[in-house]
Amino acid sequence: MLGVYLSGTGNTKHCIEKLVKMLDISAKILPLESENVIDEIKSNDTIVLGYPTQFSNAPYMVREFIISNANIWRGKKILCVATMGAFSGDGAGCTARLLKKKGAVILGGLHIRMPDSVCDSKLLKKTVEENRKITVEADKKIEKTVQNIQNGKYPKEGINFLSHMIGLFGQRLWFYSKTSHYSDKLKISDSCIGCGVCSQICPMKNIVIDNQKAVSGSKCTMCYR
Repeated sequence: MLGVYLSGTGNTKHCIEKLVKMLDISAKILPLESENVIDEIKSNDTIVLGYPTQFSNAPYMVREFIISNANIWRGKKILCVATMGAFSGDGAGCTARLLKKKGAVILGGLHIRMPDSVCDSKLLKKTVEENRKITVEADKKIEKTVQNIQNGKYPKEGINFLSHMIGLFGQRLWFYSKTSHYSDKLKISDSCIGCGVCSQICPMKNIVIDNQKAVSGSKCTMCYR
């Protein structure tokens, strides 16, 4: 078993590490941007793939990774795990459908609510105590899911036709215009002091420090790190 995740602020990383280690203590867990992630996927039969949903869709980086490496998925057994701030009709289904087209076998889908990592919506802002409670409930759901999987029952959240319709008409169609101004060019604030932290954690290696100022390339995937 192999755990692979895209995580902006740590929510998805936490969930995948807990889930996979409870299923197989010896399993490797890698971020999607890891240099050897493709080789690890090729050498493992079962993959747990986790990512945060963005407007009831998988992040661009995840979808692009699947498409760009189309030849590595055939015959792989995959559990799709989507973390979310509030709602995702088919967050897991977005990658499940894509992976199935590439020849993967979809074991199931799991949706896990975690503290919203962006809070660009006032409705999703919570207190620290509320976020702690959300995380506790998430851990409980993971533990229950592990028990069910060990008994041969995989979760099926977000991967059926009804979930697809809910995700499409409940969110994606409504929010296409919201993302129309998004760009692959990251905007650097004048407040930048050139500390270098952003360049170190950028999953796309898209940011460099030049003359004590962060400079962005054109590969931003809006991971919110």
